Amino acid sequence: MNLNFDKPIYALAPLAGFTDLPFRSVVKKFGADLTVSEMISSNALAYNSKKTLKMLQKSPLETPYAVQIAGNDPEIIKKALDVINAQEGIDIVDLNCGCPVPKVVKNFQGSALLKDLKQMSKAIEAIKKYSNKKYTSVKIRLGFEKKDHINIARVCEESGADFIAVHGRTRAGGFKAPVDYKAIKEVKETVKIPVIANGDIDSLEKAKWVLEYTKCDGVMIGRGAIGKPWIFQQLKEDIQIVPKELISKVILEHFDQMINFYGEYGVILFRKHLHTYSKLGFKGASAFRNEINQISDVQKAREIIKEFFMGGRDV
Repeated sequence: MNLNFDKPIYALAPLAGFTDLPFRSVVKKFGADLTVSEMISSNALAYNSKKTLKMLQKSPLETPYAVQIAGNDPEIIKKALDVINAQEGIDIVDLNCGCPVPKVVKNFQGSALLKDLKQMSKAIEAIKKYSNKKYTSVKIRLGFEKKDHINIARVCEESGADFIAVHGRTRAGGFKAPVDYKAIKEVKETVKIPVIANGDIDSLEKAKWVLEYTKCDGVMIGRGAIGKPWIFQQLKEDIQIVPKELISKVILEHFDQMINFYGEYGVILFRKHLHTYSKLGFKGASAFRNEINQISDVQKAREIIKEFFMGGRDV
């Protein structure tokens, strides 16, 4: 499997609680070039957590497929990689150096590594050394409290990363600060390895502008794909309007995939997706959300979903 950066890559960003196997398999059908697992703790992998092993699973459609790990200790990373190395079908191991969540930062993982570039380098080098997968990548932010994107990108490249994804905010910026596309452009101008731009890319126009302005080798879409998994086909084929029939079909398929993967608990987990899907201009969305929040039976949920998105409750 070769990742081809000759033309822009359209990648799905890892989002905890959202980009699980059912969602990634739906997104992949719409032409996402690269999918990434939810962030997985290297500690949990090293100690063979059953729940964590399930998170490594992929859809047969997912090629290339990246597993993203959080970690800082080369020894723990090595043990985590022993588990990943035994799994077929994984093409890329990605190190998370961007997660701003306090409990991750407190463990000196995610964006906390941006405060200690020596340790970040050791973690990347450990993946490069011990992984038997074809590529090593890193997802970064621009810095922790303040921007240090040039140094961070250089360290990634020097430590052996084959490509990087850059979220255009610092850790302090969370998800609300304006995305600094100029800084992403500066990263692209600094390193020789491919750079994927990430942050608030939620439309065809925005993706085109970001690629043109930053000259990056691709875009990575996270929150912009939640409730709109077809965004990748829109980007690649210049489609403006998605037919209502397609939306309905996708939602039901996503629901069925959730049940296949999680069993009955998938009904509850799917509520957050339904909340987003229902905001696509469907009438009576608020009442539908209240109704679905009370239901955990698979058959009943499916009937209500089908009626709302395909029945008499028109757009």
